[in-house]
Formats: sequence, structure tokens, C-alpha cells
Amino acid sequence: MQNKKFVFIITHSYDNPDKVAGAMQLAANMKAFDVELDFFLMDKGALLAKKGFAETLTWQLKDEFSPIAALMKTLIEDFNVRFYICASCVKHYELDKAERIPNSEIKPGSFLGQMLLERQGLTF
Repeated sequence: MQNKKFVFIITHSYDNPDKVAGAMQLAANMKAFDVELDFFLMDKGALLAKKGFAETLTWQLKDEFSPIAALMKTLIEDFNVRFYICASCVKHYELDKAERIPNSEIKPGSFLGQMLLERQGLTF
């Protein structure tokens, strides 16, 4: 598994919580193999960076995936995964006025471009 690097690009949140949960479950499973991966949150996915927002996503299909809030907690606390937030989405979703999740950082789209030159991108 050496040299395997990934960036999970999340573009959904409340509009498709099952897709988000599936992506985070896959990421947690991959981290168990010690691969390098981070998230880039953009479009509606940027809302996941708002502290407490993941806890509001309760209408995902039952028994299919772990709750998004629990998956994020595992990714952050157990695996130290970083969540980069698209700078263009910050004002639109008022993330500049909100408390954000741990391990999150605002980055421009060019940062995502740079990451994609070095990593495999998985978009959800």
C-alpha cells in the first residue's frame, strides 16, 4: 500500500447523506490500511465543516452506513484526517461566521488542483 494517496472530494451533504456516509465509510476502511487521504469539501459538502452540522443529517438510510457524525469523529480523532474547505464556498455557506470542525482548514481551489497532481481523486 505504499505511496497510495487519495483526496475525497465531497460535494453533497443534506441533499444526499447516503453518498456522504458511503464515502466516509470507505475512507475509514482505507485508513485502516494506513493510506494517506484527506477530504476536500466543496459545494453543499462544505457545510460538513460547520461544527454540529453532521449531527443534523439523520435521514440517511438506516442500517446501511454508520451515522455521518460518528464517521467524521472516527476520521478526525482516530485517523487524524484533514478536511479542507473550498475557499469559494466559505462566504456562501457562512462558514466564516461559524465554528468549524477540528482538523479543518480553508483552502483555495488551486490547492485541490495541486493535491490532484499528487493523489488520486475520488468525488462523491
